Amino acid sequence: MDWFGLLALDELSHGLANLSMFPYFDVAHYVVSIMALREQPGALEVSRVSPLACWFSSMLFCFGGAVLSAIMLAEPAVAPLSNSTSVLLASITWYLVFYCPVDLVYCCAALLPLRLVLSGMKEVTRTWKVLGGVTQAHGKYKDSLLVMIAIGWAKGAGGGLISNFEQLVRGVWKPETNEFLKMSYPTKITLIGAVLFALQQTHYLPVKTHHLMLVYTVFTVVNKARMMLTGSSASPFAVVESAIYKTLFTGHSPYAALAVEVKRACIDRGATNGTTPAGAKEVGGNGAVEGQSGSLKAKEESEKKIN
Repeated sequence: MDWFGLLALDELSHGLANLSMFPYFDVAHYVVSIMALREQPGALEVSRVSPLACWFSSMLFCFGGAVLSAIMLAEPAVAPLSNSTSVLLASITWYLVFYCPVDLVYCCAALLPLRLVLSGMKEVTRTWKVLGGVTQAHGKYKDSLLVMIAIGWAKGAGGGLISNFEQLVRGVWKPETNEFLKMSYPTKITLIGAVLFALQQTHYLPVKTHHLMLVYTVFTVVNKARMMLTGSSASPFAVVESAIYKTLFTGHSPYAALAVEVKRACIDRGATNGTTPAGAKEVGGNGAVEGQSGSLKAKEESEKKIN
């Protein structure tokens, strides 16, 4: 049964698939991305000390996905920057967000209603980026599902995946913030989208492209709005992730008992070594007492001689 035709959503999905991202949705993506950079610790200080470093970091936030996917496909990393119109538009947005008089642009964009709209528009661009990466990889590696997923993921969430390199531009080094160690919600939802679109392109998922675009876009926009309105950063997949982790990656290890015994032995050895200084202190204390008693005896003998 065609549920999209039954619910009269087929025309809507076609309209969404034919929607142009330039310029309004692209501007929304630039504004939200550069605002996210500005809200990083120390970013404002860098913008005052080195505007060039701030601009370069902003471009990585805006075009990081395209740069990373180009590198993975053995294409020039500067190719995404060849579109002068997009770079100029992103540069103007960067200047207004960081250096607008009275900080007017940032204050207006930070208002919840407007920021909600801009964030929703950015999520729409995420769908196009993921699908574009999957389609681009499918044209070169038709039978490689893994490559399609990797390129779609990189193009949709490249700004987060190369965050450590972007931090180096600002003089910050925090390897513990690597997205592979602890994925953020945008990285997770982009990975899920890359998997779905890759399965759809290889016909493992019997869904039309524009229908999948509509479902994925609605889910990301609605969930983003929910997270912003409730102030929650919890992932909607937390329960599923926890169940999978406990089922597949926390099984009983035959070496667990051995590890416990080794740990106890180390603790006992440390405790044994720790008593040595105490004994030394006791010996030192006795020596001091003996020294004091010796001095008293010498004093008494000297007094006797005087007497």
